[in-house]
Amino acid sequence: MKLVYKPFSIIAGVIGAKVGQGVFKALWARVDGGKPPKPTLEETTMVRVMAAATLEAAAVSGARVAAARASARTFKYLTGYWPGDHHEEDEKDES
Repeated sequence: MKLVYKPFSIIAGVIGAKVGQGVFKALWARVDGGKPPKPTLEETTMVRVMAAATLEAAAVSGARVAAARASARTFKYLTGYWPGDHHEEDEKDES
C-alpha cells in the first residue's frame, strides 16, 4: 500500500512547497514591506538576507509538513490504511 500512496505524497510535497512560497512572500511583505532580498544583491545587509532565508525555510517546511499530514490522513480515510510509520511500544518490561 505504501507504493499506492507514493503519488499522493509527491503531489502533497509539491502543493506544500507552492503554498509555503506564497506564505513566505506574504509574511516577508508584512515584515519588510518589499520583495525578499537575494543573497547576491550588493545593496542589502547580511541580517536581511539571513532573516529572509530563515523565514522562507520555516514557511516552506511548515507548509510541506501540513500538506504531508493532510494527505496521509486523507489516504487513511479513503483506504483505511495509514501510509506512514506506526509507533512501536517498548517490548521491555519496565518493572
